[in-house]
Amino acid sequence: MEKMARVTTALGGNALTGRTMFCHLDAPANAISVCRDAAQVVVAGRNIFKIYSIEEEQFVEKLNLRVGRKPSLNFSCADVVWHQMDENLLATAATNGVVVTWNLGKPSRNKQDQLFTEHKRTVNKVCFHPTEVYMLLSGSQDGYMKCFDLRKKDSVSTFSGQSESVRDVQFSIRDYFTFAATFENGNVQLWDIRRPDRYERMFTAHNGPVFCCDWHPEDRGWLATGGRDKMVKVWDMNTTRAKEIYCVQTIASVARVKWRPECKHHIATCSMMVDHNIYVWDVRRPFIPSAMFEEHKDVTTGIVWRHLHDPYFLLSGSKDSTLYQHIFKDASQPIDRANPEGLCYSLYGDLAFAAKESLISSDSNRKPYIGDRRHPIFFKRKLDPTEQFEYISSSSALSVFETDVESGSMDWFVHTAKQYALAGRPLAELCDHNAKVAKGLDRNQVAQTWTMLRIIYSSLGTVSSTNLNHSMGKGSAALPLMNSFNLKDIPAGLGSESRLDRSKGESRTENILMDSSSTLINNEDNEETEGSDVPADYLLGDVEADEDDLYMMDHENPHAEEQEYSLPQEAFPLRHEIVDNPSALDHLQDKADSPHVSGNEAETVSLTPVESFSLISISHSLYENRLPSDFFNPIVRDTLLFYAEQGDVQTAVSVLIVLGERIRKEIDEQTQEHWYTSYIDLLQRFQLWNISNEVIKLSTCRAINCLNQASTTLHVNCSNCKRPMSNRGWICDRCRQCASMCAVCHHVVKGLFVWCQGCSHGGHLQHIMKWLETSSHCPAGCGHLCEYT
Repeated sequence: MEKMARVTTALGGNALTGRTMFCHLDAPANAISVCRDAAQVVVAGRNIFKIYSIEEEQFVEKLNLRVGRKPSLNFSCADVVWHQMDENLLATAATNGVVVTWNLGKPSRNKQDQLFTEHKRTVNKVCFHPTEVYMLLSGSQDGYMKCFDLRKKDSVSTFSGQSESVRDVQFSIRDYFTFAATFENGNVQLWDIRRPDRYERMFTAHNGPVFCCDWHPEDRGWLATGGRDKMVKVWDMNTTRAKEIYCVQTIASVARVKWRPECKHHIATCSMMVDHNIYVWDVRRPFIPSAMFEEHKDVTTGIVWRHLHDPYFLLSGSKDSTLYQHIFKDASQPIDRANPEGLCYSLYGDLAFAAKESLISSDSNRKPYIGDRRHPIFFKRKLDPTEQFEYISSSSALSVFETDVESGSMDWFVHTAKQYALAGRPLAELCDHNAKVAKGLDRNQVAQTWTMLRIIYSSLGTVSSTNLNHSMGKGSAALPLMNSFNLKDIPAGLGSESRLDRSKGESRTENILMDSSSTLINNEDNEETEGSDVPADYLLGDVEADEDDLYMMDHENPHAEEQEYSLPQEAFPLRHEIVDNPSALDHLQDKADSPHVSGNEAETVSLTPVESFSLISISHSLYENRLPSDFFNPIVRDTLLFYAEQGDVQTAVSVLIVLGERIRKEIDEQTQEHWYTSYIDLLQRFQLWNISNEVIKLSTCRAINCLNQASTTLHVNCSNCKRPMSNRGWICDRCRQCASMCAVCHHVVKGLFVWCQGCSHGGHLQHIMKWLETSSHCPAGCGHLCEYT
């Protein structure tokens, strides 16, 4: 025996005393039950059926009910129950399908009273009515429930659950006529004992078999269920439809559930396999047990509270052939070993951090966090006055760090998602539209990106000169800047922005040209880089270039260059005569490309203004004749990766959809799927369901395209009996008729099916369309005027 603390509780003048103790049984136990005065317990199993007296220090065997020379299967018990009104009355559920009652008041050695042999398979559960002495209910593997009157030889009522197996039956404590039954298929049914023809209510409680249920002793509407899906659920039956109010996730299949007396939110559970412990949960805190009993070495098969009004004594039987009395004071507290720290971000960027109160209060020298808008809020667990272990107190401190209200606003995300155009138009129009949307929301960098994509990927032959000039600034005054470059060196300079890394082997002419080409991506009212995050240094070429390669700007009068749009002639040593006529261009180009011309001279030639060539002619030959279509793909890929790293997955996904196959191969499938999943999750958090569905439909990732097919369910009713179709075939499991029968050709529709929502008749799409050409009445002959949209 183990040395544990002794507990004494008073119940109406009778004191329950005892400690944690156990005794060895002759065989594994399948079920246990306690008498109403909490002084005796009955243990039943395949090879054991005994009654033990619960003494103060130990269990004492009082009676062995397995008598006779030849052991009968009637003694092989799957369940046992002790009547709470008659202390001499017991009932057992035998594995051979027999329900047996036992009368302990018989003077003979054999206490067997009555045998009910109506069930064809193993009886899983028996239950006495809480107030009627002679009413007994049973549930069997054959799918039937039977109500017995112990004064009669046969059952009074038979209830068919239309399922393979009944796992548990329990009379309601508060409602005289109601009992609950749980089934292998996951359903729970409520029956009225006066109406055996049909259940009063049915609902699906678990994903898989429901092994047990228990009515709350205080709240008449609460029903707890446990199933193979490792969950314990509490249902409120007072509403029109059963409502799940609590759910506890365990680590193994739930075999038994028992509400704890005098504690409204506490429930005890044990598992069917793997886990040998007994847990007591507070359903309001479903993630960690309030108490845990770890004495058993094998699976626990039966649990029962010793008295209906005592919350401190728990009895249990196990497959390890032991019978235990657990004292709640000796239970281990998992909360003591749990990590009391947590960290969570809200949707709007607020950060919540919880830790032990002692850690935060002891660290008095800690510096306040930047952005800490609130003082730490302390939450302390209120002690239950009926709780015996009052010395246990768990407390934690919660700190909330708020972001700035303006910076944390996500209105731009919602407006952008609603206004973006992702398909249905030419690429140039999509880019222009999205750039205008971003510009309207003051997201200038994103607007610049869309404009750049328009210029890169759309055919510039279809873009008017007005748009190109307008994208550079106001008017055509900036044209000489572009015309001043060497034409033959133009294609070599494009390919990356000034902010991206470039190899050191590029020529200075390429750097200058790359910087000047960035003027093409300015928005309508955006001069140079006004309002953009990109520094306004693109006129100065590569940052690694020498000072001799840059334009010499007047820092005292910074607006002089903007007003004149020309470079001072004295800033460059002229080594040749400048002829102001168109024929000079060929001469200068030949000279610049000549091997006899020095590098400085070539730069001077390329920077000479030539105003006789237009921007349109240069750009047209630049993009269409000299560069491959995928030349800019690496830059666009890096741009999307940059946006994704910055948290703007919306821009990355939108560009990915608009460009489609142009950029898809540059980004691996896993990265694309991660972007899509993140963006869809954000859209659904803001309840933008239609936009989320459009993104799924337009996505370039195969794994995302399958989301709608995998998560969409269509509920169909049978056109004959008007009841829901529960199976996946074409035959209704209730009326055994083909539900999808064509009203025109009278054959089963295995493809596209169309039906009238008014009369539920329909058929093949082509047949119905042809029928409606000549008649507006239903082809099934019901007389309904069918309308199809």
